[in-house]
Amino acid sequence: MGKKFTIGVDFGTQSGRAVLVEVGTGREVATAVKEYSHGVMDEYLPDGTTRLEHDWALQHPQDYLEVLAETIPAVLNESKVGAENVIGIGIDFTACTLLPVDAEGTPLCMYEEYKSNPHAYVKLWKHHAAQEEANKLNVIAQERGEEFLERYGGKISSEWLFPKIWQTLNEAPELYQRAAKFIEATDWVVMQLTGQEKRSSCAAGYKAIWSKQKGYPSNEFFKALDPRLENVVGDKLSRDIYPIGTKAGEVTEKAAQLTGLKPGTAVAVGNVDAHVSVPAVGIVDEGKMLMIMGTSTCHMVLGREERKVPGICGVVEDGIIPGFFGYEAGQCCVGDHFEWYINNGVPGSYYKEAEAKDISIHDLLSQKAKKLAVGESGLIALDWWNGNRSVLIDADLTGMIIGCTLLTKPEEIYRALIEATAYGTRMIIDTFEESGVPIKELYAAGGIAHKNPFLMQIYADVTNREIRISASSQTPALGSAMFGAVAAGKGRGGYDSIVDAAKEMARLKDIVYRPIPKNVEAYNKLYAEYKILHDYFGRGVNDVMKRLKVIKKQESKE
Repeated sequence: MGKKFTIGVDFGTQSGRAVLVEVGTGREVATAVKEYSHGVMDEYLPDGTTRLEHDWALQHPQDYLEVLAETIPAVLNESKVGAENVIGIGIDFTACTLLPVDAEGTPLCMYEEYKSNPHAYVKLWKHHAAQEEANKLNVIAQERGEEFLERYGGKISSEWLFPKIWQTLNEAPELYQRAAKFIEATDWVVMQLTGQEKRSSCAAGYKAIWSKQKGYPSNEFFKALDPRLENVVGDKLSRDIYPIGTKAGEVTEKAAQLTGLKPGTAVAVGNVDAHVSVPAVGIVDEGKMLMIMGTSTCHMVLGREERKVPGICGVVEDGIIPGFFGYEAGQCCVGDHFEWYINNGVPGSYYKEAEAKDISIHDLLSQKAKKLAVGESGLIALDWWNGNRSVLIDADLTGMIIGCTLLTKPEEIYRALIEATAYGTRMIIDTFEESGVPIKELYAAGGIAHKNPFLMQIYADVTNREIRISASSQTPALGSAMFGAVAAGKGRGGYDSIVDAAKEMARLKDIVYRPIPKNVEAYNKLYAEYKILHDYFGRGVNDVMKRLKVIKKQESKE
């Protein structure tokens, strides 16, 4: 029969990447990355004149097509693997990443008349400008006693589907009317490959308040939000939801010309980047948390039972692995946190020193910070530079560093920022365990997990747990490739379930980060202080961060 291969395409925040994987071994044969031509649009639209307000984050769907057109042929060419030996393809995306389309699936931003309308573009996951809509939704849902709130930790995030749709309706009602559908980017890309709209149960369950047992919230609920939204599900979405791990369709002639794949190649139902990574590290049972660490961090856990966990992003039946409840939590500022600091707070002399040593600025700061004892800097930071996802679910919170003096060094601040993100993860772990969802082991994937051993050791010490690392530098793409093999099925050289695929294709590094008892003890004291600050500024005792945001908004308009 010969070797068979599968392709995973992972659409991230700044770029898309494809990986060609050998079925049966998980060996990554070739990888290609395409930076988005338009990047993240958070200041101006592509016309260069339409300015975006605070908290906007958009993308251009043309970038997604370019990823398919460039990376898939690239991995085929590099590997010399014939397209006839590729049995399946899987797609994953950041979420909720949402776009309005017409009846044929053409994004509205592709039309000349809408090129200067921000609402015609893709609203990226970290678009936070629908916070007012999210706040109203949560108040109305609480007043009505809507049971779905418990599945999402008590609050619906401004990052999710309905606040974003409602914002469009409020600010661009004519565009809302023009849109035949609002669709997750992962489902849109699958539609470009198959010619069919097949909405993913993962995206719908975690980002669109959909439940396998109960479907969407009632029309009465949407009417209570806004009479114009009464029939939003029937008019602008779809009640046809397809389980992850199933086949969405096959590559069409048109998609074959775009990608170089053969018509008839199996295409998996779309997925979310964090969720596909779980089987890629071999997690197919409960008690193991995967941290996907990049610009943000997603925390994924499997459980046998549905528990109420405050501040999580959601619990979805069969949402990650069939037969389990898949829990998601997250931090929306991790890599972004460190990037902000090196771009805005590190003196030029440090850059010169890094250049002289021929290392990155991150490596230099890590080397210097590693020499410090735990607590030696006297600093604690709150990791809210991009708001807080879990467990406070509040995009209006902002960052803070406490303890600075005239002797504070850049590496001390850098270390405090790393520690803050580790404390944030521990807060999430503690909340799970207090709610009856055990976390016995930690796994990590993503660029940070591979590049920064110093950071990973801090996480092991702060959480007092061993951490195992994904062997793949492209874990979501590997997971998507595995789902592509499942879409093809055993009869075509793939697998009949993602559990079977994980047994053969999941990969971990040999390295394990183990907590150092002396550091664990010191971090317990610092974490106690972090918790005090976390609750003081984050749970309404002192809303200074929100008051400052209001002042900022008022002053910037004058």
